[in-house]
Amino acid sequence: MKGTNQTSKSEQQQESKQGSDQEMEQGTSDQEKSNQDADSKSKPNEAAYQDLPLTGVLVNDENTLRAVFTDCSDVVFHSFETAGFVPALCVYCLGLCDTERLERQVLTPVQEIGIEAAQVPMASVKTVETPTQAAEAILEGEALLLLEGSNVATVYPLYKAANRSTEEPLAESTVRGARDGFTEALATNLSLVRKRLKTPALKFRTRTVGERSNTSVALAYVEGAIDFKLVQEVEKRLDNLRVRDILESQYIEEDIIDQRHSPFPQMIATERPDVVASNLLEGRFAILVDGTPFTLIAPVTLFSMLQSPEDYYQYAFMSVFLRWLRYTFYVLSLLLPSAYVAITTYHQEMIPTVLLLSIAKAREEIPFPALVEALIMEIAFEALREAGVRLPKQVGSAVSIVGALIIGQAATTAGIVSAPMIIIVAITGIASFMIPRYAASIATRLLRFPVMLLAGTLGLTGVMLGIIVIVIHLSSLRSFGTPYLSPIAPTMSKEVKDVWWRPSPWNKTR
Repeated sequence: MKGTNQTSKSEQQQESKQGSDQEMEQGTSDQEKSNQDADSKSKPNEAAYQDLPLTGVLVNDENTLRAVFTDCSDVVFHSFETAGFVPALCVYCLGLCDTERLERQVLTPVQEIGIEAAQVPMASVKTVETPTQAAEAILEGEALLLLEGSNVATVYPLYKAANRSTEEPLAESTVRGARDGFTEALATNLSLVRKRLKTPALKFRTRTVGERSNTSVALAYVEGAIDFKLVQEVEKRLDNLRVRDILESQYIEEDIIDQRHSPFPQMIATERPDVVASNLLEGRFAILVDGTPFTLIAPVTLFSMLQSPEDYYQYAFMSVFLRWLRYTFYVLSLLLPSAYVAITTYHQEMIPTVLLLSIAKAREEIPFPALVEALIMEIAFEALREAGVRLPKQVGSAVSIVGALIIGQAATTAGIVSAPMIIIVAITGIASFMIPRYAASIATRLLRFPVMLLAGTLGLTGVMLGIIVIVIHLSSLRSFGTPYLSPIAPTMSKEVKDVWWRPSPWNKTR
């Protein structure tokens, strides 16, 4: 009897436990259902973006588009009747669509005469059949016209061309050369390139990337000059972009380059159409992005980053001199502070006696070793340079120059840094300004500090160790399969002449 009572008691406990588990599961399912309902209420646009055709019933199509553009106050829905008393709906986006042309060329003629009286060239008018296509056309600045009984909407290209005029890029100015530069409009940029390369071999492959930004991106290349496998590789990388939204070309550059963690740029970012045209003729490709004037060019090498457009706009002997001067100061911008720290700290015997006495006299009251002194001045110089860039244009240059003079003089007078160190930092800064590509100068500015630390701890041995590590990294670096140190390593005899000197245009081969 006792065993029976225990058995019935355990069965009751098991039944109550199963009942509670069922209640918990039911509660969980109810909660998930309520969460899904809440999500569906908070995201009405997702259902509206289904690829369903337009119904031809004006009220239903209007409700669908209104659901797509919920809380979009800049999208206007204008209902009216045509001259034949047919209900119609015009949808457009304020700021993107030219409302004056819309009123003059579409709405007034359609209401007074009929749909066939719209004063827009028929060659530029297109039709859409789904709400998704209609939404994309409206967000491109086009005007959408829906008629009762028609399951096809008419799209009029009346987008407003509110773009700045082409002007010379401030960051890539030249004494001699073209004065026009890219703008934020993709169509304008494509025309600037086409104006220089009037050949059907120049190809533009345009696509839309970004889940919400829907940014237009054009891949440009010259057929016959570029390896078609490279074009296929670039298209593959563009199709596999991991960035959800594209607002600037840097978003694409960082996602498609071979090695993302290298300080050296693997693509050229330029605002000059002549630079793009010349690189396309040399077998490279360009990526133009709507909304930014910066165009990406690849594949590139270290030596192409050190070449200026003006090298090809001057006499050959002058270009060769400037190119070698640029190479020399590029090395100085990376190694000059480190060499000074290493020699003054560990290798004083390498300095001539008169110069050594002068440096010793200048540093006799300095409380810091040469390494700390160099780090203080380099960090201060980088801060002044960054402040000059971020400040308004009217005061930026004045603050950077005056700040450098005042701080340098005050630091020397106070005995914090020595005068030779001021000279070394100033020469290093001038050397970094000689690099034509801003992205290439950033690499030397970053690598300068670890090389200085090696110089301060190991002397010239540390400097050589830093150089070896950098060269190994550059030797392993690729830009879309092209070795970064080519045509030097590996050696390409036909192309190496455009590194050491500038060949004549008739004697230049790709």
